[in-house]
Amino acid sequence: MSFRLGRTLVLSAACGAALLGAGCSPMRDHQGYLLDHDLAAALQPGVDNRESVERTLGRPSFVGQFDQRDWYYVSRQTRNLAFNHPRPSEQTVLRVRFDDAGNVERVERTGLELAANIDPSNEETPTLGSDRSFLEEIFGNIGATNSGQRAPTQDNPQ
Repeated sequence: MSFRLGRTLVLSAACGAALLGAGCSPMRDHQGYLLDHDLAAALQPGVDNRESVERTLGRPSFVGQFDQRDWYYVSRQTRNLAFNHPRPSEQTVLRVRFDDAGNVERVERTGLELAANIDPSNEETPTLGSDRSFLEEIFGNIGATNSGQRAPTQDNPQ
């Protein structure tokens, strides 16, 4: 009987370790445009125009904010382990620049070397007003609201 119990415990421990190990395996994810490198390489400056680029690659991820002649196709692969924040492992930004007539002027491809890690500040933004405690926020307006009745005056004593 003890041999059977020991084997059950070992099997349970092995299954538990496998489940814990599976939870810590790296996860991969894709964000953005699914870039086909062969189609992107087929774009030729002076030959293609806006319509042919849209037929070949589809609509861009975004258009340049200051210059509508730039189309961007952004593709990113990310990895993360367990509950960590995802980190980019591979990135491709395809920039298609058009001339004034709408023909492809230039095609540029950049990678992960231009990705920047932005760390926002933890400091508080100063605001106008007074610093009130939690209790002052809750109970500070008691009696300050109008009940809908007129305030007594000399002409109307109520």
